[in-house]
Amino acid sequence: MQDLVSRQLVKYLEGRGVRHIFGLCGHTNIALLTELGKSSISFVNSRHEQVAAHAADGYARLTKRASVVLSHLGPGLTNAATGVATAALDSVPMVVIAGDVPSHFYGKHPHQEVNMHADASQYEIYRPFVKRAWRVDRPDLFPEIIDKAFHLAESGRPGPVLVSVPMDIFSAKIDVALFDRLKGNAKTFERPSIDDQVAEKIIAMLVEARKPLLYVGGGILLADAAKELADFVDHLNIPVAHSLMGKGALPDDHPLTLGMTGFWGTQYINDSCRTADCILALGTRFCEADCSSWEEEYTFAIPPTKLIHIDIDPSEIGRNYPVELGVIADLKQALTVLNRVARRLHPKGRRNEPLVREIAAYRNEFKKSNAAAEVSNQFPMRPERILADVRAVLPRDAIITTAVGWNKNGVGQQFPIYEPGSVLTPGGYATMGFGAPAAIGAKIACPDRVVVSLVGDGGFGQNPALLATAFEEDTAVVWIIMNNFAFGTIAGLQKAHFGTTTGTVFEKNGKPYSPDYAAIARAYGLEGVRIEAADQFKPALEKALRSGRPYVLDVIMENAPVPTTGHWNIMDIYSPDKKITHVST
Repeated sequence: MQDLVSRQLVKYLEGRGVRHIFGLCGHTNIALLTELGKSSISFVNSRHEQVAAHAADGYARLTKRASVVLSHLGPGLTNAATGVATAALDSVPMVVIAGDVPSHFYGKHPHQEVNMHADASQYEIYRPFVKRAWRVDRPDLFPEIIDKAFHLAESGRPGPVLVSVPMDIFSAKIDVALFDRLKGNAKTFERPSIDDQVAEKIIAMLVEARKPLLYVGGGILLADAAKELADFVDHLNIPVAHSLMGKGALPDDHPLTLGMTGFWGTQYINDSCRTADCILALGTRFCEADCSSWEEEYTFAIPPTKLIHIDIDPSEIGRNYPVELGVIADLKQALTVLNRVARRLHPKGRRNEPLVREIAAYRNEFKKSNAAAEVSNQFPMRPERILADVRAVLPRDAIITTAVGWNKNGVGQQFPIYEPGSVLTPGGYATMGFGAPAAIGAKIACPDRVVVSLVGDGGFGQNPALLATAFEEDTAVVWIIMNNFAFGTIAGLQKAHFGTTTGTVFEKNGKPYSPDYAAIARAYGLEGVRIEAADQFKPALEKALRSGRPYVLDVIMENAPVPTTGHWNIMDIYSPDKKITHVST
């Protein structure tokens, strides 16, 4: 029996359990959109492909399944590229289905094709950051390619893939048996683990160490291994430091959570890592900002510290630090074995009460350092006051999204996260426009949970048209715009090192300028309030959460740098032979 490729594709996606597709129309994909209109799958319409990709990213981070983005060719594909690259660098599974030029027009430069150096090669634009990019050359090859795409996106180290489909193939007919045969293929694969011998070696190294430490990255959350991590920590009483992407893998109020390392880390946390004699690293890439530019006097001194590194991606093991023991495994599987072996070798577990007391004392001291700012009534508001009021109002399992700037760095350093996987942040690509649209995908994935997007005015201003999608989808997200009239972090760096803020602050005729984002929200059909005094913010947030509607709070904030004793060697590039940081304003 013959049927349209577009119709069979929709049936395939339904069979995989796909419930939402994020995207934007174009003349190359409307055949598929037409079939989606007859489907149980909901098409989440956006006004810009970057919004669609970021929303799909937020959705996938919470569902732990590959999200689907539908794009047009040329400008549609390049608009989406930033969002897809963000997902790639944070190991988020995603399948991008993009319309392409008609196959019978290859070489003729049809409408909107990108072909400056080769014909019919738009899919190659994505090669540097997707796990694989396919161009479908014949209708009969399409079923096998789309099935491979989902498997590759979700297996090993997850990430996006691209399937570029010439528009005539969507409208071609195909033997339905080619799709039917895929039903016998497994939808998920078993993941690699470790054996007892390797587990025994790891546990022996940790137990024999004078100052063992666990260093946790986002891989724990991708593997859904937070419970296994907590069990391991509780049994052996080993402290846990984390990367930005690992925040929340162990709750911030757990007695053995140290906090985030690197440039935005504190002296105590960085010193704890630097002086550890054995570190078990779990699902981390040891990124530059988390590792103080890999300079051994600040965060990690490996060697002499002995490093055990477990990761699903072999290319990450030994990339930035030499390993004593490298292990390729799924973290949930590996920690399951480690927990079982640890209980066999040390049935009573281990306790380290002096360390627990030391960590508690550090936390109290750090909290005191921010106490005055957290209750300050000054206006524009102190950023610490904004974060403190937000945390006081939100439930423990609320989902937070951030972009870059104070909202990312301050949240990583100061904002407690209690539920694993409840903070979504653009770690690898540090994409300014991520947080606001990602919140839409997060709310669609988890409609019964509170979703709040903490974003700067620079980040929110990247794509305010996301509000149209929020209105149409009734996604009850609360966007809190930490509005400092600037690309604040960059402004702080430029002011500290060069004595100017050219191109980094928002001004008109020498005076600070910002659109009224609350009024913009109301124009889109949402609720919007501009905060005009510090004591207005918390009640306004409570009202926004009660409303059950999409809501924008435009909060005017002081452009104050995130305090840190950490190190990033860009400071040495700006000001060689000087001790100047972004705080030296």
